[in-house]
Amino acid sequence: MDQQLALHTDKYQINMMYAHWKQGSQDERAVFEAYFRKLPFGNGFAVAAGLERVVGYIQSLRFSDAELAYLRTQEEGYEEGFLEALREFRFTGSLYALPEGTLVFPNVPLVRVEARIFEAQLVETALLNMLNYQTLIATKAARIKQVAGEDTLMEFGTRRAQEMDAAVWGARAAYLAGFDATSNMRAGMLFGIPAKGTHAHAWVQGHDSEEEAFRLFADALPDQVTLLVDTYDTLRSGVPHAIKTAKHLEAQGKRMQAIRLDSGDTAYLSKKARKMLDDAGLPYVKIVASNDLDENIIFNLKAQGARVDSWGIGTQLITGGDQSALGGVYKLVARERGGEMIPVIKISGNPEKVTNPGLKEAYRIINRETGKAEADYIALMGEEDVRRGERIKLFDPVHPYIYKHIDDYEAIPLLKPIFEQGELVYELPTLEEIRSYHRSQLELFWPEYLRKLHPEGYPVDLSTAAWQLKMDLIAAHKA
Repeated sequence: MDQQLALHTDKYQINMMYAHWKQGSQDERAVFEAYFRKLPFGNGFAVAAGLERVVGYIQSLRFSDAELAYLRTQEEGYEEGFLEALREFRFTGSLYALPEGTLVFPNVPLVRVEARIFEAQLVETALLNMLNYQTLIATKAARIKQVAGEDTLMEFGTRRAQEMDAAVWGARAAYLAGFDATSNMRAGMLFGIPAKGTHAHAWVQGHDSEEEAFRLFADALPDQVTLLVDTYDTLRSGVPHAIKTAKHLEAQGKRMQAIRLDSGDTAYLSKKARKMLDDAGLPYVKIVASNDLDENIIFNLKAQGARVDSWGIGTQLITGGDQSALGGVYKLVARERGGEMIPVIKISGNPEKVTNPGLKEAYRIINRETGKAEADYIALMGEEDVRRGERIKLFDPVHPYIYKHIDDYEAIPLLKPIFEQGELVYELPTLEEIRSYHRSQLELFWPEYLRKLHPEGYPVDLSTAAWQLKMDLIAAHKA
């Protein structure tokens, strides 16, 4: 899946690489950070995802003859020496990243890249493509999981996803954030996600009667029977025929798993269907609901007393629903000059777009007394007070007069080394390990930060030194 992706990039990356090659600066070192400025969906947190694909991309990053031939056709007229440099291209830098499943907040780096400018520039577009999409879908999945509680959640989005890779990697992102299964067989095969499915309305339409369709389906798959009951009339036809089919299975010593509601008033139909099933002595038969669901609809259905055990979520999950993209960015924070790394800043008329300069580390500050996260703390590389657990000042970078001190804490480094000098040094966890890690992450935060509606804003603070560096560079550029 990760082959032939060298040109999965914007043309301006190739043009900048060429300009660096022409002026002989291609080997100068640079440091970039990838992060987002605003949480999606009005949520209180996001869920980091996409690292596994980033690793595969970096490992397989090569320019083939076909890609070099294509570059020769471009109107820029790239010189052959540059194309030969691309032929020899390998990622030899270092990459640090948040583990997948980590709860992440605005302006905290998802990834830090330290590499030759030639390499760091090329990987920007693909890296953002992978991180932005998968983090968005994992966050949406986490929101749905919040309202669904212990109900079973199934990802049903393949046919509505933005193309094939989005369907597969979106299914994985949903699973790591708490979903239980996917309808996508390829995702099941590639990642070991449980694959679940029922049947289509076409199965019922393709037989002389609904009752016959149900019975023949049950005979074919007696251990995996979930029946779609809304093809004609859910309560007068579908559920009664499903009950007959369940009794047919009981006579063989089998049990029907569930019925599925895919249209109509889910709250009303689920309550009526539950009573019909219970009255027929079938309390074990579950009710599955689908039909363009999202976290808001599920929240409201639960408030109305809907009797649903399992939810199939498609379009609104795999596409991001009400938010189609995460606005992640990739910004230069330091560059080499005269053999020394110097901090750089981007200044903007939009205050939120002013970058945090310098080579930095990000920490999660855990209050030892409560065991809960107090803030994320971004410090310049080499600041030892936070590493040693000494007293630090936590203050709002926008409103610095809002502050407090903390001295009884654990500072957990957030960015883990993934590649060092081009070598993979990180052992990718299994998907089950990521799911478990994600659940443990949720335990670190007060519920006020995690709630679906109007969450409290979690603090992301700069160290005093990092904040002062930012102020100094702003002042210098204004001068």
